[in-house]
Amino acid sequence: MPLERKVGIIGCGTIGGQLAMAIDGGSVGNASLVSLFDAVPGSAEGLKKKLLRSKPSSHADFERFVGTGCDIVVEAASQEAVRRFAAKILESGKDIMVMSVGALADPELLAGLKESAAENGSRIYVPTGAIAGIDAIRAAKGLLESVMLTTTKSPKALAGAPFFETGKVKLEEVKERTQVYEGPAAEAVRLFPANVNVAAVLSLAGIGFEKTRVRIVADPAATTNQHEITAKGGFGEFRFTVSNVPSPGNPKTSYLAVLSAIECLRSVCDDGMRIGS
Repeated sequence: MPLERKVGIIGCGTIGGQLAMAIDGGSVGNASLVSLFDAVPGSAEGLKKKLLRSKPSSHADFERFVGTGCDIVVEAASQEAVRRFAAKILESGKDIMVMSVGALADPELLAGLKESAAENGSRIYVPTGAIAGIDAIRAAKGLLESVMLTTTKSPKALAGAPFFETGKVKLEEVKERTQVYEGPAAEAVRLFPANVNVAAVLSLAGIGFEKTRVRIVADPAATTNQHEITAKGGFGEFRFTVSNVPSPGNPKTSYLAVLSAIECLRSVCDDGMRIGS
């Protein structure tokens, strides 16, 4: 029987909270929740009070959090959290599961994390998130010629993205289905950090952040978060479409992303989808 994994969670919002609840309820199998961290004072303690069985320590100080007995940390906070904390987690000999995969579009950061994982015998896990077809993308990687991701969300789900700070597109003026962006995944994950982590997962599995193309569509009539993947190459062509119900409490996050995190953690004693050693 595999050893129980001791889990720490960074970020006590929608994904972190639902993952904590899943562990607490026994849905993650051989895992126990031992520590919570959120830079917002009181956030980790607030989540802790909602748990019925688990008694994790709660922290607003990262150094105290990373010093706890967890052996795998789930990052469920932000791309900035990955940049600030991932290397320190790996250097401490702990594994990490990255939810804010867009941070890995930075080649220097990704290379550094891979190196740290190898040096410290740690692993970096990447859930497939809110899309399907990743196994097919990985299988065809050597033959891929083009990959396009078209993401369609309601204006409400796209609100707050740095892209709209330019003023070129005003969400409040979008009254019908409108393509607001097209460009490389490397740029998309920066301009829409809370919306297209799926683009980062797709890029890592396939032809990279510069060659993977992303379209963002705002649709006032949209009731789901839709992701369509079209891939072409020497193998032929395939197309996947996933329409996800938004996660309760956060329209920017698809519920499938939460379910993917739970499943990834459940299978962490196997190979999972990982980067590094």
